Amino acid sequence: MAEHPVSIPMVAPDDSALRPAIDEATLGQLNQLDPQGTNGIVRRVLETYQRSLDKSMADCASAMAVEDWTTIGRIAHTLRSSSASIGALVFSSHCTTVETLIREHRSGDAGPALQALQNESARVRVALADMLGARGSAT
Repeated sequence: MAEHPVSIPMVAPDDSALRPAIDEATLGQLNQLDPQGTNGIVRRVLETYQRSLDKSMADCASAMAVEDWTTIGRIAHTLRSSSASIGALVFSSHCTTVETLIREHRSGDAGPALQALQNESARVRVALADMLGARGSAT
């Protein structure tokens, strides 16, 4: 019997679009670092993440254009943990899928997962813009 890794879904679960782009519970844990908001820690973390996401997704698009799977895998790996830490859990899950497909040399199967990653990154960007706008007007 051939050993086959655990099956990874190629696209988001059906309910992923119904789940928030940023998980409130995870964001709440981040808020505990600066409960009064006086140091602006959460805002700085979210702004840093937003810049990283923008650059990483632009780099990913460039890498996709030339089928640079090593770079795509590295980007997915980097974004996976940083996304989870700010509560972008669905996006982090897509990063895991892409990273796993590439690590398993299944880049031919990565198209739908990469599309899901791009779609979810757009949802995360909108959520971040909304949150940062609201936080900016509250301070």
